[in-house]
Amino acid sequence: MGREANCHACVGAERADAKALLEATELILRGAIKRRWPLSALEAVRVEGDALCFSVGPESVSLQLGAPEAGKWADRIAAPPKSLAAKLGLAPERPAWVLGMVADAALADALAGHTAPTLATATQWLAVLHEPTELPALLSQLQGAAVPALWAVYPKGGAMDAAVRTALRAAGWRDAKACAVSERLTATRYLPPTVR
Repeated sequence: MGREANCHACVGAERADAKALLEATELILRGAIKRRWPLSALEAVRVEGDALCFSVGPESVSLQLGAPEAGKWADRIAAPPKSLAAKLGLAPERPAWVLGMVADAALADALAGHTAPTLATATQWLAVLHEPTELPALLSQLQGAAVPALWAVYPKGGAMDAAVRTALRAAGWRDAKACAVSERLTATRYLPPTVR
């Protein structure tokens, strides 16, 4: 989902090898130097030689990533975060057929103006699931339908994730992508059995 690299890190007066992870909303250092910074807190982000450099509050930071990788990280940090609609591949010309009740505000905002009025106009399906007991009905609707792709949206947590994955994989669907929807929900994109 994000980028990661082993690098030599200089954070203030500390110097050590570390593992750097660039996630959607934060940059994390693990190893001898441990830090977790929201991307919004990084200031004066730039590439100096082979290093990604920035400051966070009073600390100056330098991560020796190599020039090409440092440039990619700097570009990623400077880019505005993708909207949930963009992550889900939703647009007026790429509407979703929605199954289930949408009660989550973030998901409702992402779907606004991006839902298909008919099955024939949908470029993907989006199923909102709350309980594993809803999976048989979803599988019944999917059977024999021409579904280009399916986003399964469900509460975060191991049991529900495992139930969705097990049921859809058993029906021949293959998970291809995942993204967070909100603090409470996650989504996984599945491709139908005929798509490889």
